[in-house]
Amino acid sequence: MKNERFERYIYMGVTAILVLIAAVFVVFLFLERNAVFAFLGKVRFVLAPVIYGAVLAFLMSPVYNRCYNTVVYVHDDDKKKEDEEKKIAPKKRFKSESFGNFLGKAVGTVISLAFLIVVVVSLSSMIIPQLYSSIVGIINMMPVYFQNVYDWLTEFFVNNPPVEQAILNIYEQSAQYFQSWMETDLMSNLSNFQNFQNIEKIVGGVSSGVMNVITLTKNMLIGLIVMIYLLNIKESLSAQGKKFIYSVLPLKAANIVVAEFQFIKKAFSGFIIGKLIDSLIIGILCFILMHLFKLPYELLISVIIGVTNVIPFFGPFIGAAPCAILVFLISPKQCLYFIGLILVLQQFDGNILGPKILGNSTGVSSFGVLFSILLFGGLCGFVGMIIAVPLMAVIIHIYNQIQEYLLSKKSLSIKEEDYVNLKRIDEQNGEYKKHGDEQ
Repeated sequence: MKNERFERYIYMGVTAILVLIAAVFVVFLFLERNAVFAFLGKVRFVLAPVIYGAVLAFLMSPVYNRCYNTVVYVHDDDKKKEDEEKKIAPKKRFKSESFGNFLGKAVGTVISLAFLIVVVVSLSSMIIPQLYSSIVGIINMMPVYFQNVYDWLTEFFVNNPPVEQAILNIYEQSAQYFQSWMETDLMSNLSNFQNFQNIEKIVGGVSSGVMNVITLTKNMLIGLIVMIYLLNIKESLSAQGKKFIYSVLPLKAANIVVAEFQFIKKAFSGFIIGKLIDSLIIGILCFILMHLFKLPYELLISVIIGVTNVIPFFGPFIGAAPCAILVFLISPKQCLYFIGLILVLQQFDGNILGPKILGNSTGVSSFGVLFSILLFGGLCGFVGMIIAVPLMAVIIHIYNQIQEYLLSKKSLSIKEEDYVNLKRIDEQNGEYKKHGDEQ
């Protein structure tokens, strides 16, 4: 009896100490948040190649797995036939299976790396020159675009002179400010480079840009090496992680943790890879439709629409708004066609293509999608907006698991409909009494 009471006191004391340490740690993080953020930024900078490699390995894992499984299946099938004909001993079969595993990894690595290089080089060679020419064309034709809009506004408000005068004044001021910015800021910076003025600033800017390019190139090259390593040892890393979990947790808790990690992998891989495929298809369809309707800057706008479509909910609006303004500067009539095209395209994506590719991979409600994008987008920027939905799906899943466990422990219902209009639960018989029920 004394030992049990002593153990209980020890348990309570250790728990109190741990809670106190956690509270002090949270307070320290809040008070020294600037230093903590600076430290995390430094860690992120140092580990950038590993992060790049992990992201690339995550994206290339479907290609790698498909190649690996195909090679191993074909090799094992051929070896089984040979073993049946020649009756090879088990030891030799084990060696052949090891060779099949090695061959599968080699083929998977080579094809994954080649696929990544082909995709990047092809997109860069097709898109970058077109984007550059489109941007240069926009800058050169900007005065014509301003004049087109001015003429359209004059014609539109021709029957209402007071409103016409007010609108044109606002438009002229805005156009003049933009042209002034181009002539003073943009053109002066370009002329500085041409006339070799502000040498220190130019040299500093060039050296900084060169160093940034060198750092990015170094990180990407090391990231490719990290990707190759991770693709080939991912099964071993997964096994080591599971081994660690089962070594430190009870069997039941370890099974739950492993199952949760499997759900996290499924949620993130299913959503992110599916969303990338969905956005690629939307970008291609946008280019085809804009080309058919002879809308301007079809490649530039299609790239913007495809990239921003990766962001759920807000992506179509983020991409369509600046593109609509660009088309409006060229032709207000074509801008109406463009807006209609985007609406049709997004309806097709939201109701047909998106559900077909993504399915119900997240199970997050519309409000949950909106809330998660606002929250994680505000915390982590563009990356946060991309991972917001699968991350919210994981949080909701874990919350539901904990909630169901606690309710089951109290012998209470886990069905949501039992709590609709619930007034109270009878403490004697456990009956669910709702508003409107007869007393």
